Amino acid sequence: MKNIIITGTSRGIGYELALQFAKAGHNVLAISRKTPQALIENQNITCLSVDLSDEAEMQKVEDFLSNSWSTIDIIIHNAGSLLLKPFSETSQEDFENIYKVNVFGVANLTRVCLPYLQKGSHVVTISSMGGIQGSLKFSGLSTYSSSKGAVITLSELLAEEYKERGISFNVLALGAVQTEMLQEAFPGYEAPISAKEMADYIFNFALTGNKYYNGKVLQVSSTNP
Repeated sequence: MKNIIITGTSRGIGYELALQFAKAGHNVLAISRKTPQALIENQNITCLSVDLSDEAEMQKVEDFLSNSWSTIDIIIHNAGSLLLKPFSETSQEDFENIYKVNVFGVANLTRVCLPYLQKGSHVVTISSMGGIQGSLKFSGLSTYSSSKGAVITLSELLAEEYKERGISFNVLALGAVQTEMLQEAFPGYEAPISAKEMADYIFNFALTGNKYYNGKVLQVSSTNP
C-alpha cells in the first residue's frame, strides 16, 4: 500500500487515476478545486479542495501531511490549465494565470512534499508534446505549451538535485487525449486515446517507471503531436 498524491482529480485523467489507485488498495490524496462525489465516497481517497494557483492554499496540504502521512511514495502532477488565444492578444496576466497552475503549482506542491519524500519515491509530472523541442505546435497555445516546456526543465533539475536522496523525477509528455479540457479548447476534435486508457499507462509508469528512469522525458503519443 502506497501513499499517492494526484492533482487535477475533478475530471479526466486525474479522476481516472485516483479511482484506479484506490481500487488497487493505495491511499490517495486527491487534490483539485472541485471534488467529485465518487472520490469523496471512496474510503481510500482523501479529497482536498486546493487552488494550485494560490501558494497560500498549500497550507491545506501541509496540514494534511503533518497530521496523516509520514511518507509520500508517488506524486502525479496532473493538474493543468489551458488557454487558446492568439499570441498578439495574450496579456502578461494570461501568462501568469497559466504559469501559476502549470509551473508554480508544481514547484510549490513539490516543495511542500519534500520532507515526506524518501528513497524510492517517484514524482511524475504530466507535460505535453507541445512542450517538447521539435514537436509540432498548435497555434494559439503560447501560454500552455511554454509552461509545459518549463516543467520539463524543472523536473530535470530536481532529478539532479535530489538524486542522492534516491528521489526520482520524470516527465510524461502526452499527445492528444480525449478529455474535457481538450474538448473545451478544440470542440469536435477526436483524440486517439481516452482518459481511461492514458490513466492506465500513467498508473503503471508511476509505480514502476522510477526503476528505469530518472530525470527523463518520455513522449507518450501515437500521433504528431
